[in-house]
Amino acid sequence: MKLSIIIPCYNAATTVGAQLEMLARQKCAHPWEVVVADNGSTDSSAAVVAQYQDVLPALKIVDASAKRGAPFAINTGVKAATGDTLLFCDADDEVGEGWLAAMAQALEQHDFVGCRFDVTKLNPPWTLQTNPQAEGIQSIWYPPYLPHAGSGGMGIKRYLHEAIGGFDESLFILYDTDYCWRLQLLQGVKLHFVPDGVLHVRYRTTLKGIYLQARGYAEYNVLLSRRYRASGEGIRRPWQQYFHDWLYLLKLLPRVRRRKAQSRFAWQLGRQMGRLRGVLKYRVPPV
Repeated sequence: MKLSIIIPCYNAATTVGAQLEMLARQKCAHPWEVVVADNGSTDSSAAVVAQYQDVLPALKIVDASAKRGAPFAINTGVKAATGDTLLFCDADDEVGEGWLAAMAQALEQHDFVGCRFDVTKLNPPWTLQTNPQAEGIQSIWYPPYLPHAGSGGMGIKRYLHEAIGGFDESLFILYDTDYCWRLQLLQGVKLHFVPDGVLHVRYRTTLKGIYLQARGYAEYNVLLSRRYRASGEGIRRPWQQYFHDWLYLLKLLPRVRRRKAQSRFAWQLGRQMGRLRGVLKYRVPPV
C-alpha cells in the first residue's frame, strides 16, 4: 500500500507550513508522499511549500489554478499522485502526532475512513462552536440521513475515488458531504471512524469569517437537501423549526457584549441567512 496525502492550497502561506511541519514528523510503515495542489494562490504559499522539499523528499507541488475551488484542486492532486490509497488534508489544519500511522492502519482493514477532530489546539475559546467529529462520524439530519466526514481528515482507496469521478467540482462547500453520500449510495462502501487519528481543525477568528462560513454551510445544506430529497422522508415542519431558530437568535441579543456570545450570534445569524438564501435559490424548504 502506498499513501498519497493530497492538500488543496489557496492563499495559505500563514498556515500551510505548520501543516507540512506536522506531516514531516509522521512515521509510517508504508511508503507515502505529499501532493500540494495550488489552486492559484496569489500570496507566498508556493514558496512556503517549496521550503519543505528537503524535509519531505516525496513532496510535489501541482498547479491546480485552471479552475477555482477545493474540489478541483483535490482532483488535480489525485491525478498527480502515485499512491493507491488517498488521504486528504487541508492547508489550514494540522494533523496530530501519529495521525498517519493510525490512518494507514485503519486503511489496511477498511476502504473509507474519517479521523477524529480536535478544535481546542488551534482556536481561542471564544471562537469555538461545536466539534461534530469528536466522538464519531457525523450524521446528517435530512435525507439521505447518511454519515459524512470532513474532507480534511478523510482516507480512501483510490479505486473508489475514481469510481465516482472524484469530488463534485460544481460544489464549493460541502463537497465532502456529497462525496461521502455518493460513495455510500453508488458504491455501497461504509465510512469508518478512526479515533486514534487526530486532526486539529482551525476555525475562523473574525465575526465576519464566522458569519460567512455558517451562511455558506447552511445554503449548501439546502442545495444538498434538494439533490438528495428522493433518498428518504423529509423533515417534519421545517418552517416551524426555521422560525423557532429566529426566536433563539433574538434571545442571544442581550448577551452579545461578550465575545463568545458574539461568535455564537454571528454563527446563528449566518446559518439563518444561509438557509433563507438556499430556499430562495433552490425552491425547497429550509433544513
